[in-house]
This record gives sequence, C-alpha cells and structure tokens, in this order.
Amino acid sequence: MKITVGGEVKEYKDGLTVTELIEAEQVQEAEYVTVALNEDFVPRDEFETKQLKEGDTVEFLYFMGGGRA
Repeated sequence: MKITVGGEVKEYKDGLTVTELIEAEQVQEAEYVTVALNEDFVPRDEFETKQLKEGDTVEFLYFMGGGRA
C-alpha cells in the first residue's frame, strides 16, 4: 500500500500499525512523538492496534516546551 509520511509517498505492507511505522521510519525519541493520521491525532494507546490504509497521510509531531526564563 502507498501512504504519505512526512510529505513523501512511501510503500508499506498492508495492515501496518502506527507502532510498526514508527519503528520502520526510525523515529527519534518515539516515546515523545505525537502522530497525526489524516490530520487527526491518534491516541498513544491506539498505536499498537491502529492500522494504516492505502492513501493515508501520516505526520510525526513533537511539541516543545519553552518560553521566557
């Protein structure tokens, strides 16, 4: 199946889960990543079971703290 990951179309096996995609993409600091699937956030407790489908769009997001000291 073809999905778009970070703006790039890639080929993956059918039935790939969010967790498997994170591993395949070698996402840095995976424990802190937020996943947007077709512009909707995927709850972390669904990463293991949420399967991707042909044509899906996935973005990996990191929310950084900061501000004035």
